[in-house]
Amino acid sequence: MDTFKSLLSPLSMNTGAIQDTLKLVVIGGTVETARRASVSAWNGFVDSFFLTAHFSQEDYPYDWLMHWLSKQPAWGRSREFEITTRSSGRMGLTTSTTGDLEDDEEEEEDTLVHGRRKRKVAFMPSVDTTHTIYYRGHWLRITRTKRYPDYGHSCALKISVVARNNDILKKLVLEAKREYEKDAEHRVHIFLADTTYPCWRWNGARQKRPMSSIVLQPGVKDMLLADCKDFLQSEEWYAERGIPFRRGYLLHGVPGSGKTSLIHSLAGELGLDIYVVSLSSKGMSDNTLTTLMGHVPSRCILLLEDLDAAFTRGVSRDEKSTGAPTAVTSEEKDKAKADATDGSTLSLSGLLNSLDGVAAAEGRLLFATTNHIERLDPALSRPGRMDVWVNFTHATKWQAEGIFKCFFPYRKEEKEAKDRELAAAGDKGKAPASAEPTKDASQKNLPGSKKKFVHQIPLLSEEEICELAKRFADAIPEDELSVAGLQGYLLKNKTRPRECVEEVAAWVIQEREIREKLKKEKAEKEEKEKKEREEKEKKEKEEKEKKEKEEKDAKDAKEKLERKEARAAAKAKKAAKVAVATPAEDSSATATSSASSDADTSTGVEADTEESVTSEEEGATTGSKEKWVAVKPQSVEASTATEEVVVEAVVASA
Repeated sequence: MDTFKSLLSPLSMNTGAIQDTLKLVVIGGTVETARRASVSAWNGFVDSFFLTAHFSQEDYPYDWLMHWLSKQPAWGRSREFEITTRSSGRMGLTTSTTGDLEDDEEEEEDTLVHGRRKRKVAFMPSVDTTHTIYYRGHWLRITRTKRYPDYGHSCALKISVVARNNDILKKLVLEAKREYEKDAEHRVHIFLADTTYPCWRWNGARQKRPMSSIVLQPGVKDMLLADCKDFLQSEEWYAERGIPFRRGYLLHGVPGSGKTSLIHSLAGELGLDIYVVSLSSKGMSDNTLTTLMGHVPSRCILLLEDLDAAFTRGVSRDEKSTGAPTAVTSEEKDKAKADATDGSTLSLSGLLNSLDGVAAAEGRLLFATTNHIERLDPALSRPGRMDVWVNFTHATKWQAEGIFKCFFPYRKEEKEAKDRELAAAGDKGKAPASAEPTKDASQKNLPGSKKKFVHQIPLLSEEEICELAKRFADAIPEDELSVAGLQGYLLKNKTRPRECVEEVAAWVIQEREIREKLKKEKAEKEEKEKKEREEKEKKEKEEKEKKEKEEKDAKDAKEKLERKEARAAAKAKKAAKVAVATPAEDSSATATSSASSDADTSTGVEADTEESVTSEEEGATTGSKEKWVAVKPQSVEASTATEEVVVEAVVASA
């Protein structure tokens, strides 16, 4: 008991210290709890007034806001910024800010330095920095961050504002959207299919191409444009009748006839983006294509170029190929195995299901181009998948005249003077007629040129241009040259309209000579390849025959050796049996009086018997039937000995 009290005595002496410690713990815990409660209450109070919106770079609103911010003066006066020469945004629009560095000594904007434009230095606000911008009576706190810093892409934008509702953020997003669309209305955005992660990747923005720059047969452009507009406005009509809201166009014909250019022009005229699918790309499979088709927007142009070469691994497309399956040889199987390593496993069935299957997207315009329509499977080109077919041929005289007029403008002063004279001669009370020439409807939304025209093209009168265009068309043969060839020739002479017409006849002759030369070279190449192929086949045939002959000789030698060994074995066996029978023959020979004559007779019989046994053994070796050999006896003893030898031979053969 005393021992227990001695152990508790130190605790009783320090009771005051323990109580003080407990008091401090309780006070500290109370203070920390109060602090956390106050912070939580303050954050809740602030959050009730602050609104925060997040924007990801993978979506369109991020581009709208970044384009809008680039025009704000406060964005260019950032205290922390990055210096860059990349002033072009992700969607092809200029994102330079008001704080960009300008070169005062630069005389012209388009000055070229060693074949390229001078680079501009841009000041961009840095990442992970908060910027404050005043907008419509509210202070916006904007922060740009990187979601994956290690990879250097996939940025995000966070905007916070003190407000009771999100109306201010709605107004901000709508204003940014309107400004972005206003600046981007003259561009066509191109998206490519990414097979690594089945998604659409933005590839760039191209200037719209006016429909007047596309010269086709009369009525083709108007028909296609009217059909596309009618389809885009008929969604309810399709739904009421239970028809899938899809439309397909097949553009087929010779290369260089303007198929892709027409699609580009239609996309600009209709205000649609272009989504390009390469069916022969690495990693393309049925599941990948189905996923991509399911993610296509409802209002766009889906482009499948060179549909006839979609499943071709080669770089050339000859005219002999029909696209039909043929017999597969061993070499072709090995080649197919090597080609299969690229991971492209797309099949025709998967393509058909992705175009108009259950999971196929609706509301899109499908355009497919091909140079050989006869190679397409009928199931791929049937109505429902390809509803409208347009044939593109070589350039006609009418097209040549139209292309010439597009390249060379004419003076409008004389026409304007005539309009002014007619207006002055009219009633004074009426407003004068407009002297401005009428523009093509397709060129209403084209951006105005802010740069001076660098090419000094002589402006000729309208009558002279029409006369030159007619002469140019007369010199062009009908349906022989491609539209791309005519355009290339006019590009070489874009500042020489008169010389262009004078030299066109020589150019046509030169083109014919070049085509004949290429045709001859192609024929020689095909002949050479055919000869090499025949020599190769002949050589392979000779090697095969030689190999077969060697195998046959080796087989014959083996069989001959086996027969020789069998013959030797038979002789050895016979010799052993004859050696056993010799003592009996010697004893019978000494007992008779005519030993010498009997020995000679016995020797002859034995020789005949040996030959008979040998032939019998050879017959047994070759699989023949048993044979009895009769030997004419010379005497009674010889006959007896012969019968014994024959019996032994028969037993041995059995």
